[in-house]
Amino acid sequence: MTNLPEEEASDLVNSPADDVANHAPAPAHLVPDSTLVSYAAPIGQSDAPPISQPSATVSPSPDAEPLLFQSFAQIPIRPPARIPNFGHLARLIPIGGVAFAGTIAVLLAPMHFHWFGWSMDTQAAASNVQLILASEAILYLITYAISLAVFPHFWNKGFFAGLQWRGAVVLERFWPLAATALACAGLAVLDEVLMPGPSNAPIEKMMSAPGAAWLMFAFGTTIAPFFEEMFFRGFLLPALCTAWDWTVEQITHIPAPPLDANGAPQWSLAAMAVASVLTSVPFALLHVDQQGHALGPFLLLILVSLILCTVRLATKSLAASTLVHACYNFIIFSLALIGTGGFRHFDKM
Repeated sequence: MTNLPEEEASDLVNSPADDVANHAPAPAHLVPDSTLVSYAAPIGQSDAPPISQPSATVSPSPDAEPLLFQSFAQIPIRPPARIPNFGHLARLIPIGGVAFAGTIAVLLAPMHFHWFGWSMDTQAAASNVQLILASEAILYLITYAISLAVFPHFWNKGFFAGLQWRGAVVLERFWPLAATALACAGLAVLDEVLMPGPSNAPIEKMMSAPGAAWLMFAFGTTIAPFFEEMFFRGFLLPALCTAWDWTVEQITHIPAPPLDANGAPQWSLAAMAVASVLTSVPFALLHVDQQGHALGPFLLLILVSLILCTVRLATKSLAASTLVHACYNFIIFSLALIGTGGFRHFDKM
């Protein structure tokens, strides 16, 4: 038996942490003796440890095992992709292969049954302007349709946004772009004077066929500029620019220019210069057969392509270079139209 009141014993048992936290010594008449300790402890466990406050922070045990695959659990931070790059260009090649097979499948029946005067004969097909333009149009359209469905999934943006089409630039800078096309036509006239091509170039023979010149006029000012610009200045030129800056970054450890505020890629001046030259050579080779492999027209095509690359890079608009390309072709065909009296007297060219 103790002579302490019941409430005093209760206070001693329930609030030992408050005395410890306040660092105040307990009064002499409240210091518990062994009788009180036995009263607070559970029955049969008189030597139980005193009640203590849990720690606010729990430090891990040194013997605890580390988290397995911790590095794999962290999401890597990857820089935003520059588009289009060589990976996208590599995807465009098999798309072109599928389009080529589709073009053959579409033209097989008309050529077999001699529709529109088309024939399976190789020599006859090579000189048939209607068949050539039809095959090119089908090839371009199938490639375009597949690209329009495939590439937005890789780019996480629309097809024309990925190629930096930016049609509003054409409306803003129409007259400077038209003047650029006129300057390119002036270079073509000067090239014809200084380094004339052969008199019987294949393109002149093709245009001399009845109605062929008008078909080439329409095709050369609409479909051809759009799809040629889409490949050369839309895919190839940006891919070469990005590849150049990436190679320089790997060698010198100097980071490539960052993306602009719209998320579009930016390139160094050296990358744009080298990529423009590398883009212009295959562009000229694409048309060299039409010009009879003459040096003058070949150099002219390289120079015109360099101008188109400059327009594309300076305006950051594929629509701008497409307009210049279409206007240039329009001026050239118009001069031929005037010079031949409405495509009737090609001997005057």
